[in-house]
Amino acid sequence: MGKYIIWTVALLFCSHINVAQIDKNATRETKALYKNLTTISKDHILFGHQHATEYGHGWTGDADRSDVKSVTGSHPAVIGVDFSGFSGVPADEVAKTAGSLKKNVEDTYNRGGITTVAWHFPNPASGGGFYWKDSVSVAAMALIKPGGSHHEKYKEILKTIADFANSAKGKDGAAVPMIFRPYHEFDGDWFWWGKGYTSKEDFIAVWRFTVSYLRDDLNVHNFIYAFSPDNKFTSEADFLERYPGDEWVDMVGMDNYGDFGRDGKYNLEAGLGKLKIVSDYAKKANKLAAFTETGLETVPNPDWWTEILLKTLKAEKMNLAYVLVWRNDTKSPTHFYAPFPGQVSAPDFVKFYNDPYTFFESDLKDIYK
Repeated sequence: MGKYIIWTVALLFCSHINVAQIDKNATRETKALYKNLTTISKDHILFGHQHATEYGHGWTGDADRSDVKSVTGSHPAVIGVDFSGFSGVPADEVAKTAGSLKKNVEDTYNRGGITTVAWHFPNPASGGGFYWKDSVSVAAMALIKPGGSHHEKYKEILKTIADFANSAKGKDGAAVPMIFRPYHEFDGDWFWWGKGYTSKEDFIAVWRFTVSYLRDDLNVHNFIYAFSPDNKFTSEADFLERYPGDEWVDMVGMDNYGDFGRDGKYNLEAGLGKLKIVSDYAKKANKLAAFTETGLETVPNPDWWTEILLKTLKAEKMNLAYVLVWRNDTKSPTHFYAPFPGQVSAPDFVKFYNDPYTFFESDLKDIYK
């Protein structure tokens, strides 16, 4: 209740905030989400978890369940989902995926939570899935841009996404707002859209077409568009090397596992410096900012949540809307990024949850108003 009081006061004093969305026809609920995230990020950060309510450590498909809720009593404020199943498979599988995903995002909205969408996009011009596989994958960004050999196929895929976005409705009849984060970690070489396989010009052309086609041709007005490289930059110039322009991006972010304990290596000073670049640019350009992916697999450090993540997030005056950790696999005993009951970091995660700086779903009130 204390967090809610703090946030309510902040809303009263920040009602004049000037926010700049790239979709001038965004739905009322999407505009409200954008404005409220701007306000919250001045003094708090939302916690997010990928696939939190779809499955978790040792379970899948349970109603109103998440590992985060099992530990804290609340779902994450931000739930990560993925459009990976919207192409590269038979139409009946796409429809099945869309149906289950639709229920998930609608349930999240109806509870008052927030959905963010990653896109592990299967290569539309070759095999190899979304990862780059030598001798299998092709450099497809040049092929799906306007004028490319696979451009019409790309438009069909975007139509599938648009149909989904426009069909997901809350109990109030409103289209569910979503933070859409395509082509993430583009500065690495593990995805087919990575820097080693895509020119700067082609990346920007595809990004701009994606936004304009969804927004202007397919009438998707419930997306907030997020730009998120991996952690390979060390300056604002590096961060913006493939930036499509302020008129094409709502939110700037970063994915960073490497500086936060991956392979037992910590470089928190570097991680903080990069987050500061992201936050500072957002302030300057009047954008939202977020720590779009991070985490420590298996969370073996019992104090990781408060001594590593929280201390870093609070070390500087940064305006970050949310921090999202990766998924908890249903079968793997080691592939998980959030605690579950009995996991060694669970007590520290409860401290992280109780800190006034962090917001979970139970702390959100009228986020779409």
